Amino acid sequence: MLPYINLPFQYASSATGASVDELKLITSFLLSYPLAGVLKRIPDAKPYQKNSFIIAVSLFYLVGLFDLWSGIRTLFISSAGAYLIASYVDGPFMPWIGFVFVMGHMSVNHIYRQFANAPDKVDITGAQMVLAMKLTAFCWNVQDGRLPQNDLADFQLERALPQLPNLLDFAGYVLFFPSLFAGPSFDFVDYRRWIETTMFEIPAGTDPSAAPKTHKKRKIPSSSTPATIKAVIGLVWILLFLKFAGWYNSNLVLGDQYMKYGFLRRVWILEMLGFSTRMKYYGVWYLTEGACILSGLGYNGVNPKTNKVDWNRLQNVNPWGIESAQNSRAYLENWNMNTNHWLRNYMYLRVTPKGKKPGFRASLATFVTSAFWHGFYPGYYLTFILAAFLQTIAKNFRRHIRPFFLTPDGQRPTPYKIYYDVLSYLATQTAFCFTTVPFVLLTLPDSLLVWIRVYLYTILGAAVSMAFFASPTKPWLIKKLRMRNQNALQPKEKIEHPLMGLPSDPAGDIDEAVSEIKEEVEARRRRGQSISMPTGGDMKVAVEDRLGKKI
Repeated sequence: MLPYINLPFQYASSATGASVDELKLITSFLLSYPLAGVLKRIPDAKPYQKNSFIIAVSLFYLVGLFDLWSGIRTLFISSAGAYLIASYVDGPFMPWIGFVFVMGHMSVNHIYRQFANAPDKVDITGAQMVLAMKLTAFCWNVQDGRLPQNDLADFQLERALPQLPNLLDFAGYVLFFPSLFAGPSFDFVDYRRWIETTMFEIPAGTDPSAAPKTHKKRKIPSSSTPATIKAVIGLVWILLFLKFAGWYNSNLVLGDQYMKYGFLRRVWILEMLGFSTRMKYYGVWYLTEGACILSGLGYNGVNPKTNKVDWNRLQNVNPWGIESAQNSRAYLENWNMNTNHWLRNYMYLRVTPKGKKPGFRASLATFVTSAFWHGFYPGYYLTFILAAFLQTIAKNFRRHIRPFFLTPDGQRPTPYKIYYDVLSYLATQTAFCFTTVPFVLLTLPDSLLVWIRVYLYTILGAAVSMAFFASPTKPWLIKKLRMRNQNALQPKEKIEHPLMGLPSDPAGDIDEAVSEIKEEVEARRRRGQSISMPTGGDMKVAVEDRLGKKI
């Protein structure tokens, strides 16, 4: 650690109440902005200088700021081990060996941190969690590069690595300083395209007037404005968190005063506890994403509709999508988005056996992996396992209840749709504020205590819902919906809209079923089975089989 570097942080800590390490962490996020500006100005033709600069800044953060000499050793062991496994282990089990090694090594530090029980101290586990996503994805990308291209899905083909990268590029990828401690994570192909500047090439046929503005001979477009916006919004979230955390915190829900409130107010406090906790993550992820944008890595091409550059390649959170979510899918998809991509592409789609379609078991395995990735506090497992059940329940409601609130052609809402929307919003938000309490409290006794204090309402609701859809009521609903739609549509000779009230919007069940079919085909291709994507009438039959009803 640099001499006297703690002095300003100790003064700020006494003034704000935040710990020294927390203030250092925020400072590292903010310091990454000017350093990312310097990184972007290193000549495009000298990628080795960019890699060297990235490594030097990360070493300064780890040693000069946090004195994490042991952290350097930890990151080196994980990175070197994954690189060697990818280099010398051949065969279909190589990515799983890499996964076990990286996750096992990370679990050692999780256990150490859990026993140390010092949440205000910054250790290497945060950086190692980000690195674990990168390294496990890296192993899969190398494995995909060894397979015939005809056996690969589009996603795999785009990210496959036929050859291992050189060590300097790999080290720069591992230690990319804007996302070192808190993400976002990304695949090596994105890093390679960024450092080689091929990411910024304009596709043929693009309107020259739509080409993004660049400075001098630099290919990386100007990104100071979107990066500044992210930084400002991130700081606002951090300030709101500091304010709200004083009102809604774990001490409130664990104290005696909590039980003096009525049931509805206790649930409201849980909602606000979750919201105040999310503010911290909103702030951190906005700050780190902004630094990535400033470096140029957030570049996601030119939007053909607006003719403006999209900078959302590494977007990690959508606060509005979470706070306005009407179902579990929307809630989860907008939270920790890059981790969700990692879990989906490198766990959910990889664990499905050959010839099988991803289902509840794949979802449960993915949620358990997510909990394991977070650590060994019991609260993580309570949260993620219950969330897996909620996701299945929400899908059943959307498929079998929601269509009753749409017109028979599935195109328009009925006058009663607003009631469904309001109830689904309240159900989603109240269910998840209950579900995420253990994620905040972490320990089993505290989590169960608070759950019992609100009468286990989400668990009871989930049990009733699963029993409901496992009963004869489900086929009865399907029959009633079919009768309703047939009666309504019978006078028409030609019906081109989906029947049975299934929505044809992009978020509807048909698109969801098509997505599941594509995932199944991709999973089979990855396992060496020769299978083509159904089209036309075959796709219609496959969707009907998936939904269990005619369309």
